[in-house]
Amino acid sequence: QVQLTESGGGSVQAGGSLRLSCTASGRTFNANGMGWFRQAPGQKREFVATRRALADSVRGRFTFSRDDSKNTIFLQMSSLNPEDTAVYYCGAKLWGSMGPNPDDAEFWGQGTQVTVSA
Repeated sequence: QVQLTESGGGSVQAGGSLRLSCTASGRTFNANGMGWFRQAPGQKREFVATRRALADSVRGRFTFSRDDSKNTIFLQMSSLNPEDTAVYYCGAKLWGSMGPNPDDAEFWGQGTQVTVSA
């Protein structure tokens, strides 16, 4: 059974940093098969980062990385602002690369809340 487990969310003030982690169990995903998405209240789930791309809204502030030996991806978030407040989800697909469309994900984690106060 495939399971994605996120951690690292929390509450920070604007300008602060957080590091999210997502570990996959049950299957090994290829290096480009996992990504980060987020969903703010009342909004659609949106793309944040994969190994190959970053959303325009986070470029220069967020960094995607992966530890292949641990089947884990990370999202280092810096210079956070209140617009980054959302539940952050790890999405994955077994074959091919995870792109910016959330509909492409076959598996989702439970999400981790990130709250940024002004």
